[in-house]
Formats: sequence, structure tokens, C-alpha cells
Amino acid sequence: MHVTTQTLAPPERPTPPAPPSSEELRALALRHGLTVSGARPSLPVYARQLWSRRDFITAFATAKLTAQYSQARLGQLWQVMNPLLNAAVYYAIFGVLMDVQRGVPDYVPFLITGVFVWTFTSQTIMTGTRAISGNLGLVRALHFPRASLPIALAIQQLQQLVFSLGALVAILFCFGEFPRWSWLLTVPALLLQTLFGTGLAMVTARLAARTPDIAQLMPFVLRTWMYASGVMWSVAHLTQGRDLPHAVIVLLRANPAAVYIDLMRFALVESFTGSQLPPHVWALAAGWAALAFTGGFVYFWKAEESYGRG
Repeated sequence: MHVTTQTLAPPERPTPPAPPSSEELRALALRHGLTVSGARPSLPVYARQLWSRRDFITAFATAKLTAQYSQARLGQLWQVMNPLLNAAVYYAIFGVLMDVQRGVPDYVPFLITGVFVWTFTSQTIMTGTRAISGNLGLVRALHFPRASLPIALAIQQLQQLVFSLGALVAILFCFGEFPRWSWLLTVPALLLQTLFGTGLAMVTARLAARTPDIAQLMPFVLRTWMYASGVMWSVAHLTQGRDLPHAVIVLLRANPAAVYIDLMRFALVESFTGSQLPPHVWALAAGWAALAFTGGFVYFWKAEESYGRG
């Protein structure tokens, strides 16, 4: 007896649906409000994100300022003592030994004002070099606009300067400088200087995030810049009657650090007159501030997605 066996064909498996295309996935993500993790937002969106975190920025700046000298016995007094000690050293070397005070009336108020203003600029730029590398834990753990860090550190330096201005005013009183209407000019001068320093802080923040050696190089760059900025001497008095190329004189007088120092001296020191200011000084100050802040902001934003990686 033969048994006939019939081989059954395997059931046809349904063809799996084609995976969604990248365009379909992108449309789905956009429909549900999803964005690429770590992607750089557009510049207007980035600016709005920064503005929405303004409370965090100011709180971070204040916390950093409070903690800066928390381990020192004299605490926050070092905010005043550091520029005063620097001024004392510069006076002994340049005012007494090198006698650069000759021909500069009210040399002590002149010098003290220059030291305080320069310290603000240089410290703002230096803190920028540590904005990312000094806060890597925060950068890697939380999602927020990274420009918050250099901006907060610049605000910290402004808070420190405002705290120190009390000592500067006391010294001015001791040397016969009393409040005048021109003292009100310190407000726009400091505002423009803050924008300028913040822009450079964002530049150094990006550079140091990629090349940490920048933080070691910056003190030498800043020291050279200080000597060219008339902190210890008058740029106008130094260039007067000297056979220097016109381009060198223009560069010395248009030097942004010197411009902001001169504006503060014009506001606070009565003997520092408008004839010692470079031509179109307010336009220069505003132009440097706009160029540095706008350029620094865009330059920092372009590398937003790279901070804290690698």
C-alpha cells in the first residue's frame, strides 16, 4: 500500500514595510517637537535662550564672586587689595624710580584709575579662558547655552569692580578729587567696556576650550597689552614731541584698552582734560564694544555643539 505524501508550500510571509525615510523621520520629530541632541540652534534662537536664562547667569556670577575668596582670611577685601597693591608696586617702579609721573598732574589718581580699569579688562578676558575648561562637569551634565558661562564670569568681574569702586572713590577724595557732573560718564564708559571685555571673553573661551595652552599664554599677551595701554603713563604725553610714525601714534591712541582707561580718567580726574582724549573717543569706544561683543558672540556660537566633547 503506497501512501502519497503531499509537500505543502510554506506560507508566504508578509513583506515587511519599508523603513521610514530620513525625511519622514525628520517630519515626525518636528511634529512632536523633537530636536537633534546637542545641535547648534540658530543665532536668534540662541540669543533668546540666553535671555531666558538671565536669572541663572546673574546667580552664577554672584555665587562665583562669593566663593572666590572664601578660603582667605581677609575674604572679599582682596577684591580691593589686589588692584591697590598692584598700584603701589607700579607707583614705586614707574612713578618714583623711572619718574614717569613728571609732566602728569595728579599722578596718583591718574595711576589708580588706570590700574582699576585695566584690572577689570584683563581679569574679564582671563576668566574667559577658564569658562569652559573650569566648568566641564556643568557643561557635560546639563543642556544650556554655553555662552552663559563667559557672560556670567564677565558679570562677576563687573560686580567685583563695582565693589572696588568704593576704595577708588576714597582715594580720589584723599587727593582732592570730588564728585562732579562728569562722574556720571563712568556709567556709559563702564557699560561699553563691559561689552568689549565680554566679547573678548567669549573669544578666549572658545580658543581655550580647543587649545588649553591659551590659558598659559594669555598672561604674557595681557602684560604686553598693558604696557601699550597707558596704565602707568599718559599715551598723549608719551607720544607728544616724539618722532614716531603716524600709524604708531594712531594705533596707540585708538587702542581699545587705552580708550576705556582715558574715558574713566576724563570722568574722574579733573586735570585729565578732553585735549588728552583721542579724536571721536565715544565713537571709538562704542565701535570697539560693538565689534568685540558681536564678533565674540558669533564666534563662540559657531562652536556651540563642540564644547565639553572630546
